Amino acid sequence: MNVLVVHDYGPSGRLLLERLRQTPLQVSPLLISEPEKIDMSGLDQWVPEGTDLIVNALWLTDPEAAERNPDATHKAAFTIPLALAEYAGQHNMALLQLSSCYVFDGRKQSAYITSNPGHPCNELGNWQWEAEQAIRALAPRHIILRTGWSLGRFIRKVQSGARTGETLALPDRCVGHPVTFHDLARVLAAVVMQLDCGAEVWGTYQYAGSEEISLYELGLAIVGLPGIPEAVRIVDEVPEWAALEPANACLNCTKIRNTFGIKQLPWRKGLVEEMDLLAENAAHGA
Repeated sequence: MNVLVVHDYGPSGRLLLERLRQTPLQVSPLLISEPEKIDMSGLDQWVPEGTDLIVNALWLTDPEAAERNPDATHKAAFTIPLALAEYAGQHNMALLQLSSCYVFDGRKQSAYITSNPGHPCNELGNWQWEAEQAIRALAPRHIILRTGWSLGRFIRKVQSGARTGETLALPDRCVGHPVTFHDLARVLAAVVMQLDCGAEVWGTYQYAGSEEISLYELGLAIVGLPGIPEAVRIVDEVPEWAALEPANACLNCTKIRNTFGIKQLPWRKGLVEEMDLLAENAAHGA
């Protein structure tokens, strides 16, 4: 199977490419260095002939950044997936698209299942939900994979608080399941390999690391990691940015386990590895 991986300078695409290049698959990268500036009319020149599967590894999980730059968010979270879905549908290709828990508003009392309708409460979730619906209409052979929180995003928050010496407010009322970059790459590669075996299992799936945790407790778990002094003060308060966070960001991951045999891994085991990866990425200016 010929696979095209669409990625930026972030770790998610690079780690996925490293995994897929260790397989018999024919893998091609498509680097989008500035998603907000790309003209998708050039897809005919960018997609190699004979491509069977397009994997959009642009992982968007920061609603704060989305609110600061809504035009760029619209481009990366909707325009690019829409163009990929149209192209895949017209050329009989499959599409694997990332989405997130932010398509939900967090009002449900239990973990969200894949069939729950989206009801976003922020800019990022809005465009991801719109993209999901467009993909379902345009690309019959699709996999939409919703993920939980990016663990790296909250590590960066704690690191920022450590540098400035400010007290970091994280709300205990917001609960969810983090995901590391390495674990996401593992899951994506596992899905791709089963599609290569001819699995006709198109539809929407969800994945997040095992163990539900609140943002306040997550901050406490991050404090004390290498490079983060234990003196960093974490308090259970609701900062302004938390208005963008659903109170319940928990995802039920039973479907991906039953269909692909993909089990949830504990995100805590990836804490130090995620720290090292973020440091490496920062050193390369990504």
